[in-house]
Amino acid sequence: MKKPEIMSPIKNGASLEACKDYADAVYFGVADLNLRARTNSLTLKDIPKFVSKCHEYNIKAYMTINSVIYNDDIKKAEKLVKKAKKAKVDAIIIWDPAVIEIARKEKVPFIISTQSNVSNFKTVEFYKSLGAKRVVLARELTLKQIKEIRKKVSNIEIETFVHGAMCVAISGRCILSAYLFNKSSNSGSCAQPCRKLWRLSDDKGNEFETEGKYFLNAKDLCMIEFVPELIKAGIDSFKIEGRRRDPKYIEVTARCYREAVDAYYDKTFTKEKVEGWKKELLKVYNRGFSTGFYFGEPGPEGISYNQADNISKYEKVLVGHVTHYYPRIGVALINLKHRGLSANQDIQIEGEKTFIEQKTESMEMSGKEIKRAKKGEEIGIKVKEKVYNNDNVFVLKERI
Repeated sequence: MKKPEIMSPIKNGASLEACKDYADAVYFGVADLNLRARTNSLTLKDIPKFVSKCHEYNIKAYMTINSVIYNDDIKKAEKLVKKAKKAKVDAIIIWDPAVIEIARKEKVPFIISTQSNVSNFKTVEFYKSLGAKRVVLARELTLKQIKEIRKKVSNIEIETFVHGAMCVAISGRCILSAYLFNKSSNSGSCAQPCRKLWRLSDDKGNEFETEGKYFLNAKDLCMIEFVPELIKAGIDSFKIEGRRRDPKYIEVTARCYREAVDAYYDKTFTKEKVEGWKKELLKVYNRGFSTGFYFGEPGPEGISYNQADNISKYEKVLVGHVTHYYPRIGVALINLKHRGLSANQDIQIEGEKTFIEQKTESMEMSGKEIKRAKKGEEIGIKVKEKVYNNDNVFVLKERI
């Protein structure tokens, strides 16, 4: 049986560096016509170089063009599809019939986005007849329904989300953000009103008690415990949500799901390993975990009622930034603008193209080795890979 693909979310070059050792594929967008328009630092000009870098790492590159397409967007869509073709992306993720028609005309492989809310085998067959290589199934399907679709349809790949944020609306088709803030979630600008504090009252001002303050705030999906069941269901690609997340989230999620899939095939998948992966996943951004719709419609256990955002017990703390890099000796000069640093401390260096995790094994100031540097001082440290000016340097700290 072929191993399922691990697909990671990407917003910049640092995200790719974070998952390059674990992911089989990545998905990304540019500023136009994708559902994370506010997230992306990748531009249309960056795409050829970025796709080339993915292929250098033996990673497939999928480009999203999955927002609502209006009349004025048709020319933009044509331009994006042609650019994707020229850059040799492995496929584009789309759903609008206009973009499907453009992809067919340009002979660009395409994947049907979850925005199309594919919930039955006949719809999968329909998209297969149009030439789709894969369909991303609706997140609202149960594992039983996914298995039924897989049994009835062949010669087309099935992709499902296995980890990350869940939307309260069916397949993300929410109008609440547009209604309240004039920011359309279907055009990539969701202001996430579902994560806000809400009160329920009638027209007389009577307020009703609810289970908690954040009663629209869905927990994140986490299926790490059920990777064997997902594999047996015949799912071809495991998709991780999180194009807004930092590189550490990208690294941890890709690594944990890679290890889980490999452990299943190596026959070393155990409860103890699952607990370890869960602990790792809880260290990065999360709103609490649920299994979504995989085992039935979620009830109150699928909502995080009392905290709206990240509940991880750990946070990144900025200590400073890189001011110079000496490539011949592999040393970075760091301005400790925000706080001090000690020798042998775990640090993360992040930038548009950089993601490095390491210890401060060697620290120097004015040519002398030191054990501790204070806030405001400038130090030199050995780094594992190339860094760039203005890359940020963080330490990981447990929240109090």
